[in-house]
Amino acid sequence: MRLPVLLGIVLLVTDVGYCQNPCVPPDCNRPPVPGPMGLPGLPGPDGKPGLPGLPGKPGLPGFDGKPGLPGPDGKPGRPGFDGKPGLAGLCGPVGPPGPPGPPGLSLLGPVGRPGLPGPPGSMGSMGPRGSVGPPGPTGKTGWDGPAGPAGPPGVPGVSKIGPPGPAGPPGKTGPAGSQGPPGEPGVSCSCPDIKAIEQQLTKLQLAITYSFVRRVGEKYFVSYKEREPFEKAAKFCSQRGLELALPQSEEENNALAEVFDDAYQTVWINVNKNKAQGDFTLDANNRPLTFAKWGDGQPDASVQDVGCTMVSRNGFWKVTKECFLNAYVVCQF
Repeated sequence: MRLPVLLGIVLLVTDVGYCQNPCVPPDCNRPPVPGPMGLPGLPGPDGKPGLPGLPGKPGLPGFDGKPGLPGPDGKPGRPGFDGKPGLAGLCGPVGPPGPPGPPGLSLLGPVGRPGLPGPPGSMGSMGPRGSVGPPGPTGKTGWDGPAGPAGPPGVPGVSKIGPPGPAGPPGKTGPAGSQGPPGEPGVSCSCPDIKAIEQQLTKLQLAITYSFVRRVGEKYFVSYKEREPFEKAAKFCSQRGLELALPQSEEENNALAEVFDDAYQTVWINVNKNKAQGDFTLDANNRPLTFAKWGDGQPDASVQDVGCTMVSRNGFWKVTKECFLNAYVVCQF
């Protein structure tokens, strides 16, 4: 719309100028005299863009710029994959020992069965003489020792009596004299029983080899405080020339029960184990029992054949069919 209007304005101005200055011959051949400067025209429409020019030669390289400021820290990357395990390193030198650790807890295991007694060891050499101990209590008066052998006869003394004269003729027998007063009582000499003393010493020497010893009157109860079945207990005593313990009084029964400890409180005694032989009223040698302390319901009527007798807690006797149980082994002599 703008282009036709502008063309019209240009043509109108041209015609007006031509009419004011008509070309009359011969003036028409004269060179035209420029008229006054007209008003500047309006800008024409934009032309079409020209073709792009040829590319120019590359310019010289510019100077290096100043280093820029450091950028902000980037976000941390994702963790990488695990690498393959490396080869084992060489063993290093042995380090110094570490400090001792705290003491560990000690757990007590169950009490094991005592082992059989070992054979008696050979007598060791005499040790050095010990220091004199404090005086012991005054002992009981011992037996009188045996009479010593007669001493040698003494040297005969010097006699001042002269030699005897010749014997005279026998005189007549005189009348019997009156009875004299009674004499003083004689001194009795009681010799000790050497054999009894030797037997007593033998018992003492045997008793001191055991860890448990109790004496009641002339009877000794001895034990190593081992626990075995009934048959082994009886065999243990017989192999040593002893008998399995058998109390014959309340005092002996209480002394035998002193072998007990907190954990085990049974000990075998020497009662005949065959019910058919006396119904537990005889000892192992078929002698009648002179003492018994049966507990409630004892002897057990359910025992029909073989039953072994033991002294249990509080000193009471009981019969059990379980002769394989372990109870204390105590011998007597």
